[in-house]
Amino acid sequence: MEVIYILALLLLIGAVSWLLWKNYRLKRDIYDFTEKLESSLKDLLDDKKLNKPAFEQDDLWGKVSEELYQISNMYTHKNQELYEEKENLKELVSDISHQTKTPIANIKLYQEMLYDEAGTAESREHLVKMSKQIDKLDFLIESMVKMSRLETGTIKIQKADHLVGETLALAIAEVAAKADKKNIEIHVSYDEGLMLEHDKKWTAEAIFNILDNAVKYTSEKGNIHICVDREEIFTKISIADTGKGIPLERQGAIFNRFYREPEVHDADGIGIGLYLAREIITLQNGYIEVQSKEGQGSTFLIYLPNRD
Repeated sequence: MEVIYILALLLLIGAVSWLLWKNYRLKRDIYDFTEKLESSLKDLLDDKKLNKPAFEQDDLWGKVSEELYQISNMYTHKNQELYEEKENLKELVSDISHQTKTPIANIKLYQEMLYDEAGTAESREHLVKMSKQIDKLDFLIESMVKMSRLETGTIKIQKADHLVGETLALAIAEVAAKADKKNIEIHVSYDEGLMLEHDKKWTAEAIFNILDNAVKYTSEKGNIHICVDREEIFTKISIADTGKGIPLERQGAIFNRFYREPEVHDADGIGIGLYLAREIITLQNGYIEVQSKEGQGSTFLIYLPNRD
């Protein structure tokens, strides 16, 4: 009888040992599978091509690795197609920019020659209108080229430490003449020694686009206030105007390409200035907010990250 108990005990110990060993193997297989899966997914996220499995394994990882390899091939092929399309678009944009500069410059020259030789006031008036349309066409093409270059990555943001005041001065200089024509005063408040890591040229372009809108939609003898504040994480540049304001239901659409307010379709512009401004700031890991009430002006808030 004792022999039977001993055998039963040994069988029990053996069964428990086998179960423990089986559990250990299962945990190890799950850990190995998880580690391989995590490594493969990380390679996919880093745009690295996965290697083809050396041999087919008739287990879960063998099936999953084969599927992941096929996905990797698909993404590699798609990325190559996207790269080629982007390169073609870069060349097209470059060609458009190059091919249109000379004809527009020649048209301007001929227009000026015709204006000098115009014999009547009516002829000169028509030529002045023609000049405005030429400038509008030139601005449109230039804006389209900028937009395309930003979207295709042709333009690279180059961040460095610059005085914020210098960037503001570049932007304000571009709108000063328009503001003077409408007797609009631009007030600026900032720390003259404030340094910020940013792309000076393109940030000035973004600020100019917002200021240009502010001047355009602010009545004569209005005011524009620019204020710079360094906060804990971001440096905030606020641009407030005394213009017509933006209805709440339209504020989400103003940064869309080619968006124009229904009331201002006759005004100069093509509706990509704010879109470009947002893209430029986003490429620098910043963002733009708008606060506005109809009839009470608008405030655009640019947030650019401080150096870590």
